Amino acid sequence: MRRIRSAGTKPEMVVRSLAHRLGFRFRLHAKDLPGKPDLVFRSRRKAIFVHGCFWHGHSCKEGQREPKSNMDYWRGKISRNKERDALHLSALEAKDWTCLIIWECETADTKKLAQKLEAFLR
Repeated sequence: MRRIRSAGTKPEMVVRSLAHRLGFRFRLHAKDLPGKPDLVFRSRRKAIFVHGCFWHGHSCKEGQREPKSNMDYWRGKISRNKERDALHLSALEAKDWTCLIIWECETADTKKLAQKLEAFLR
């Protein structure tokens, strides 16, 4: 667990690089916003979360993978992560922020991801 990073992950770096290449400037991990979004576009009041499929319980193959040991702990952990994510999204929306969640599996197709980012940020 000590080696699992919360910031600067490979999927996050892909999204950051792509957003920058598209001409968008952003801040990272704003501590004053609920959930500390990975990318924050203050002038647009938009935030992007980059979630790992396993850690946040995505519906893809990687997200539905069962842990091999300590199953009760991990099921509870992932369930709590999903609840916490929902609370953060609703808190940001209550503050008139628009949020986008990008899943780790979506970062493989950069063309499709670029279109998604462009549509969200324009």
